[in-house]
Amino acid sequence: MNEVVGFGALNLDKIYSVDKIPSADEEGFVKDVKLYPGGSAANTIVGLARLKVKTAYIGKVGSDEEARILLEDFEKEGVDTGLITRGEGRSGNAMIFVDDAGNRAILVDPGVNDTLRYDEINIEEARKYKLVHLTSFICKNGLDSLESQKRIVEEFEYVSFDPGMPYAERGLQDMKRIIENTTIFLPSRQEIEILFGVDYRDAAEECLNIGVDIIAVKLGAKGCWIKSRNKEVQVKPFSVKVVDTTGAGDAFNAGFIYGFLRGKDVEECGKLGNLIASHCIQKFGAREGLPKLSEIDKL
Repeated sequence: MNEVVGFGALNLDKIYSVDKIPSADEEGFVKDVKLYPGGSAANTIVGLARLKVKTAYIGKVGSDEEARILLEDFEKEGVDTGLITRGEGRSGNAMIFVDDAGNRAILVDPGVNDTLRYDEINIEEARKYKLVHLTSFICKNGLDSLESQKRIVEEFEYVSFDPGMPYAERGLQDMKRIIENTTIFLPSRQEIEILFGVDYRDAAEECLNIGVDIIAVKLGAKGCWIKSRNKEVQVKPFSVKVVDTTGAGDAFNAGFIYGFLRGKDVEECGKLGNLIASHCIQKFGAREGLPKLSEIDKL
């Protein structure tokens, strides 16, 4: 059965290990550079594919070497690339700076990511998937991809949505059409509080009032807090050595969505999210630490 199709930016992550993340007018130095396929929804889809979930992806790449790397990596992971549009121009790139403590800063060059029109998507094929997972576009080069997401949410039985800071900063009015069609809302505490202008607990109540079924708020080192129509719970994180937090939220999403698809209680979904995230942050890059189903005995 086709289960999850992702819809978001596709970026080649260029991860720079640095002595520190400089503030304005400060300098630092680069220790090492590594290249990894990335993009928030794409990372989550790879995480799900490794857990034996049938996956595909909706996105857009350019006509360059980065596109080849991004598509070949999906194919290696078993993700169906038939819904990915090929365009002219640059594929997306993300420059990620990570210090010795695992803190990070990101600069994104969206390339053709923002230019995916609704009429370029094979909706008939996309509808064969049970759930669509959405994450943000930068929208530097236009709003085509965001507008496509606003339309596509009405095509699916289930929608999961991680807004990221780019969409949180656009404001609730711009995101309301997506949120009110969302089944599982997966923001960080900062993102949901920016969107709604109130404490995350009060924001979650507002989400329930406009149609969201489950709100899972990512709290970083404090784990996650989950609110549904019949349950409220905070789930502690797993204690591991942090090497790189890149992709931790995407990994959490993979674990949470996996639990949801397998009929788990929301608390168990939160534990699964924390578990997959704990594996991710022990290695560099958003995908290197994502476990296969055979490597996890707690699923």
